[in-house]
This record gives sequence, structure tokens and C-alpha cells, in this order.
Amino acid sequence: MGIEIEVEQEEDGRWLAEVSELSGVLAYGQTREEAIDRAKALALRVIADRLDHGEPVPELDRVFAVVV
Repeated sequence: MGIEIEVEQEEDGRWLAEVSELSGVLAYGQTREEAIDRAKALALRVIADRLDHGEPVPELDRVFAVVV
């Protein structure tokens, strides 16, 4: 299973997409797809930043498989 994105529509009509397992990954969009795309892009930035700073990224255990 990959990284989960939770999506809901706000009362004002905007869509909200959030990756709860990655702190700070929360994005709005005018459409459901736009919110999801923005959340994906932000999640990738957060993961890259963590890797650049040597911080653990346990979420990647589900993304990559290392073959010996």
C-alpha cells in the first residue's frame, strides 16, 4: 500500500487533501483532482527535504523495494 491521501470537500466548495502521516502535507484545490495533485507534489517535497537532511522516512519502506 502506498501513502494515503485523505480528501474531503469543504463547505465553501474547495477540496482539501491531506497526508496525515507526513506532517504539514495539506493542500487545497478548486477540484478534487487539483487538491490531490497538490498534496502529492507537497508530499514529495517533504520526503525529499527529509532525505536531504538525513531524517528518517519510514513511509518509503512501502514505496521502494531493495533487491540484493
